[in-house]
Amino acid sequence: MNRSLGRLKRRAEFLRVAAQGRKFSTPGLVLQAAPAAGADSRLGFTCSRKIGNAVARNRARRRLREAARKVMQDAAPGLDIVVIGRAETVARPFDLLIEDMRTALKRVGPVKSDALSARGNDAP
Repeated sequence: MNRSLGRLKRRAEFLRVAAQGRKFSTPGLVLQAAPAAGADSRLGFTCSRKIGNAVARNRARRRLREAARKVMQDAAPGLDIVVIGRAETVARPFDLLIEDMRTALKRVGPVKSDALSARGNDAP
């Protein structure tokens, strides 16, 4: 990844993205995006207890972080993005999780379209 992405950490940042942003759901995740205050994009990850115990939630977050790492270089800068894990996140095949992330990112915010079409599928 060429540029480093900041992180959303505070509850107020997550709530601002939820209130002001656009949202798209896929079987593996929910993605919310809103314009960022600065020029750089920032990411936040969350998983509720609906997913399972702490082990399952942490596994879901790790899988989402890795999928975002593979996909976010295709995103245009200037977005605050919240990725919410779902119950299917833990068991979903990784290549489908990446495709879910790409689809959701395409639907909620500006994406460099030439990068998505040129890359094709990324299997882990």
